[in-house]
Amino acid sequence: MLPATLTRIRSLAQSRTEAVATLAQRICEVPAPTGDERQRAEFLASLWRERGYTPEIDAIGNVYARRGKHGRGPLLLLLAHIDTVFPATTPLHVIRKGDIMYGPGIGDNSVSVAALLSLFPLLDELKIETDADILAVANVGEEGLGNLRGARAAVERYRADTGAVIAIDGRLGVLVNTAVGSKRWRVSVHGPGGHSFGSFGTPSAIHGLGRIIAAIADISVPVQPRTTFNVGLIEGGTSVNTIAACASATIDMRSTEATALEDLANIVREISEQQVGAGLRTEIEILGERPTGTRNQSDPLVQLGDNTIRWLGLEPIYAASSTDANIPISMNIPSLCVGITYASRAHTLEEYMHIAPIASGLAQLLRLSIEACTLITH
Repeated sequence: MLPATLTRIRSLAQSRTEAVATLAQRICEVPAPTGDERQRAEFLASLWRERGYTPEIDAIGNVYARRGKHGRGPLLLLLAHIDTVFPATTPLHVIRKGDIMYGPGIGDNSVSVAALLSLFPLLDELKIETDADILAVANVGEEGLGNLRGARAAVERYRADTGAVIAIDGRLGVLVNTAVGSKRWRVSVHGPGGHSFGSFGTPSAIHGLGRIIAAIADISVPVQPRTTFNVGLIEGGTSVNTIAACASATIDMRSTEATALEDLANIVREISEQQVGAGLRTEIEILGERPTGTRNQSDPLVQLGDNTIRWLGLEPIYAASSTDANIPISMNIPSLCVGITYASRAHTLEEYMHIAPIASGLAQLLRLSIEACTLITH
């Protein structure tokens, strides 16, 4: 890319920093809990129309907008998830103090969605026609038990035409090229139940679940590939003087490598079935599965991401994470995930982001998108 064009990109991105921050605030203040993103999707569609584009909302709530005059050939797919971990009743008041904006979901992922919405108008202002069409997708279902359903639907829909995928999420300067896979299960224990005194000795579902959880806690997992587990939620019982007839635990298992993840899952399954105790039965419900995969650092798109981050004056940090990029990475589609700014306290009511670095994040997205379009057509 010509030095003059790069200078224009930096300058224009700098001039739009405040506008992107303001847009991020507007997006953040529209509720979008995972599984109930429709209100935010409709709002984003209206913003696309204001910018002169014709959006489409699919059956699950993904919002699509396309730019380019090619109509066919390789396509650059951009993904930015719109859902949050916060219930619809959460007060979504964004507060600014100097260079910092505070608000639940402001960094994860409102600022990324704001950058996505700003990209096409910036390309229009630069009068740049990319070598491939760009499809911007503000997608649902990235958080929690959303199971990446929005990214999955978008990538599967356009798989035949997709030359590369860039997910927008996370921290500026971090380049995610490894997908952390996961399995989320609900393990339920069932028994006859009864009165705590009159039926003493009857097996309790809670006691059985406790044995399972204790055994899971003692599992030894490899450091490399990094593999983890967590029992995040337990439920069950009727009253203090009732032998529990049912109890359940929600379990999260993760790894950067598919075989290690499957090995862990097999151990957890064996424990769940064998450690429960006599007179009780176990049921396992699969709540979600996210695929693993990696793009080598020598991959041309990953190298492009690396060079773009260095152009910003930053040292790239390669990372493994669970993002929308898991889906295309697992399908062997050139993919990566990058961030727009620096944010902290994600998934808490005290979440905040820095505004000034948005200029660099936006310049990164502009250059990366333009050059990725060239990459996939040559």
